Amino acid sequence: GSISSKMLKKVGAKYVIIGHSENRKIGETDLIVNKKIISSINNDLKIIFCIGETLLQRKKKQTHRILNNQIIKGLKGINKTNNILIAYEPIWSIGSGITPSLSEISDIHNFIKHEISGYENFKTIYGGSVNSSNSKEILNLEGVDGVLVGGASLNIDKFNKILAS
Repeated sequence: GSISSKMLKKVGAKYVIIGHSENRKIGETDLIVNKKIISSINNDLKIIFCIGETLLQRKKKQTHRILNNQIIKGLKGINKTNNILIAYEPIWSIGSGITPSLSEISDIHNFIKHEISGYENFKTIYGGSVNSSNSKEILNLEGVDGVLVGGASLNIDKFNKILAS
């Protein structure tokens, strides 16, 4: 998300992660996310579009509003959506080892697919403390089309267990 789409394409990249919490934390706004998505589409990259809420937003019961806003603003004016995956990554879960309950994960994915008009056909993946112990259950949830693996991908044995699930 911090390298130009043209440069990524030149070195053979096929996917780009845009909107990740680490970039949002240092000032990446929904408008910047939108511009990066447009640039990536124009350079024929597949996009993993990250959305997620902080712990404070979750406690204030703002999750649906936050995710709705991130999707609407991030994908504003974009018609070519077949190469965009939406990755729900609760910011409060990333790297913490704390994962939302399976029903919470399923509910969020179904919210994205059924309650945000125009996004019913998007593939949605889950990221946020995915590991070899929980990946199989997460992958079997209704509405979840895959997982985005972070820290667990750094250990080949753990990553292979996730792939096997």
